[in-house]
Amino acid sequence: MYLDFLKRGIRNGIIHLQLPDGTVYQIGDHGREANWIISKEDVIRRIVRDGEWELGETFIHGGWSVPEGQLRDLLYILRSTFSTHRGSGRLRPVAKLLRQWNRISRSYHNASHHYDLGNEFFSRFLDKDMHYSCAYFRSDEDTLEDAQLAKCNHIANKLLLRPGQRVLDVGSGWGSLACFLAQAQDVEVVGITLSEKQLAAARQRAQELGLSNVRFELQDYRQHRGSYDRIVSVGMFEHVGAPLYTAFFKSVASLLAENGVALIHTIGSSGPPGPVNPWIRKYIFPGGGIPSLSEMTLSIEKSHLLITDIEALRLHYAKTLAAWFERFQLNRPEISREMGEEFCRMWEFYLAASQVSFECSNLLVYQVQLARQHHVVPITRDYLYH
Repeated sequence: MYLDFLKRGIRNGIIHLQLPDGTVYQIGDHGREANWIISKEDVIRRIVRDGEWELGETFIHGGWSVPEGQLRDLLYILRSTFSTHRGSGRLRPVAKLLRQWNRISRSYHNASHHYDLGNEFFSRFLDKDMHYSCAYFRSDEDTLEDAQLAKCNHIANKLLLRPGQRVLDVGSGWGSLACFLAQAQDVEVVGITLSEKQLAAARQRAQELGLSNVRFELQDYRQHRGSYDRIVSVGMFEHVGAPLYTAFFKSVASLLAENGVALIHTIGSSGPPGPVNPWIRKYIFPGGGIPSLSEMTLSIEKSHLLITDIEALRLHYAKTLAAWFERFQLNRPEISREMGEEFCRMWEFYLAASQVSFECSNLLVYQVQLARQHHVVPITRDYLYH
């Protein structure tokens, strides 16, 4: 019965499915190819019944595998064929709100779950400056380092920085962007993060670079006070949680000077609001959520900030994740030895599945530029590309 379901569903790709008894079936007749090796009897049944959860769960526990280099091909075939939004009816929106109600103490815990895995671990697949967010690829020849530097320059241009300005970096990570801005634009930067390991690394980076105009604090955005000419947040809004979107933008408004400019760089959905994948929520980003543009703009309206520009970066994150996945694979033996094989499988599945999602679904990255006054931002985009 479950094989028949797969045979009816696969229309874009070829899967060579090997069952535990050694029997091999070919499913599909054109497109990408992948070998799917099932090692436990109940795996197909579990995946068909609840693919959102079981596809990743059975992989990390060894229920199935693929030959080297074929994980993303298999996930692409499955993701482009089957919808992953199933079940839970009217209760799903309520459950989503409860899972994303991130009080300050819970936000610290959620950040620690992911970002305190260790700086050494993240350095094994990120670029040399440790940017853990979508890069900006201007051409197919760009390396990951090229694209992350281009992203920093693109953001700096959108912030319209001037020497001597005060900048707040909300969710400053390992200090990569904050140090870049302080170094390149001669501005004073304050970075806030919820990760103690990121904080220590960011402070060390600033010290090594001799930057007296940048400092970092362990602090939630709701705890911070001050007035800033510019505010930037890259890859942090995904952790805010839908019930607190309005509170976040009101915080930005309260911290932004009258002639200030803010830029929010976040993963988003081009479709309507939807649930968070339960596997990602448990293992990778507890408390996280992917905002729709409608959710963001509704909350921005309540903050009385003006939207001065919205840019949708399509497929840039797919390229970024592809580069991370390839670097992860180069260092896989060391990661497995230090963190364990199940942890290693969990992370390679996360990176591969995320890349495929940006290729096949309505996921993209939004850069939303905000201000209090119309006149502080030019009325054309020419200034971005000079």
